[in-house]
Amino acid sequence: MTFNQFLRIIKARWILVLLIVILAVSATLVVSLLLPKSYTATATVMADVRPDPIAAIASAGSYSGTYLATQVDIIKSANVAQRVVRNLRLTENQTMRKRWESATDSKGDLTAWVAETIGRGLEVKPSRESNVIEINYDGADPAFSATLANAFAKAYIESTVQIKVDPARQYAEFFEDRARLAREKLERARTKLAEAQREKGIIVTDERLDVENARLNELSTQVSGLRALKAETSSRNVQAGNSPDQLQDVLNNAVVAGLKTDLARAEARLQELSEKYGDAHPLVLEGRANIASLRDKIRAETMRVTGSVRMNNTVATSREADAVAAFDAQRERVLKLKDARSQLQVLEREVESAQRVYDSIQERLSQTSMESSTSQSGIYLLSQATEPTHSTSPRVVLNTLVSLVLGALLALMIALSVELYDRRVRGPIDILQALDMPVIGTLPQPKLKQGKRTILGLGKRPALPTTTAAVAVATSSSDAFDAA
Repeated sequence: MTFNQFLRIIKARWILVLLIVILAVSATLVVSLLLPKSYTATATVMADVRPDPIAAIASAGSYSGTYLATQVDIIKSANVAQRVVRNLRLTENQTMRKRWESATDSKGDLTAWVAETIGRGLEVKPSRESNVIEINYDGADPAFSATLANAFAKAYIESTVQIKVDPARQYAEFFEDRARLAREKLERARTKLAEAQREKGIIVTDERLDVENARLNELSTQVSGLRALKAETSSRNVQAGNSPDQLQDVLNNAVVAGLKTDLARAEARLQELSEKYGDAHPLVLEGRANIASLRDKIRAETMRVTGSVRMNNTVATSREADAVAAFDAQRERVLKLKDARSQLQVLEREVESAQRVYDSIQERLSQTSMESSTSQSGIYLLSQATEPTHSTSPRVVLNTLVSLVLGALLALMIALSVELYDRRVRGPIDILQALDMPVIGTLPQPKLKQGKRTILGLGKRPALPTTTAAVAVATSSSDAFDAA
């Protein structure tokens, strides 16, 4: 179909097209005027995704694109709608109750039914470039729409607070029980440690062990010194038994040295007297007696000195034995103290571990207690909904324009459909398509002007075929011939 044919069809059936357009526009206009008016009230809230200064539980995921989508789902949830019903006490409204009884035969939950009913007029629009959310409510009463929009915003904020507070309260109760158990365990560990310290007589294990170790080191030094002294006295004692005259103590003794000097002098005098007077002379006999007395004195003094050496050896041996016994006793005491210290350290570590656990739980309990008592949700009401002065639907002008366009399209489709079922010859091209014969000329209508004929494309002549064919003459009258 050419554009010329399309214009001829529309021209021929313009009454039908116009009638359909008028019917469509009229119907739309009547329906728009008969429909009840609807008023939309808007409240805006902002979702703050900054970290909570108390709980510090916000993460980088809160800034993702799903955050606002989650908030929109929360606003549309049944929990928020039922909170709105409870806040506004809509279940006490007799009209709502009668509607519920009529719709459900008094079956089911009234609050859930009312929440579902009022939720149909709710529309939530998140911003694409910010964290602002629009809460729109569409209703027949402008005051009711504003009230519902503000009620949904308030219920949404309360729900977000509850979402944060309820888990925090549960955690607070959990940590409170854990803190009680940890405190009891800490008290038992402290009691056990105190009993062990009292039983072993140890208050400060490190200081007591240092004192005992110092005493042990001192005894070890004494034992080493006494053993060296004993070795020396034993050597001198053996020498005193074998050759007491060669004993250093005897050689260094002043009495023995004096007696030996006197003995040497007496022996020299005896030799002179013996050479001068002979062996039987009284002076020689007196000298011999004097020498014998000096030797007895030297022997007695040597015995006294060697006896002192033996006594010193006995004393050194006794002191060494006492020192070794004291050292062994001190070492046993240190070993027992180390065992007691190990046991006490185990108990002290248990106390420290219980203290750390208790402190950690107590800190977490304080934090969750603060979280459970917070009233901040991170959602802020930017603007409250006000009573709208103009209805948002029906939009008469827009509906009329849309119906005009759609009616025109429908009218054109109907006109073309009717033309297909009732085909007419409306121009030379129809002769060509129907009879497959060339048109050699057209006769204009008497009153048709040349300008109109040119605009409509009626003044053009189709090209003649080169072959011989039958000739048909068509008039320009739109209803002169049938297509058959």
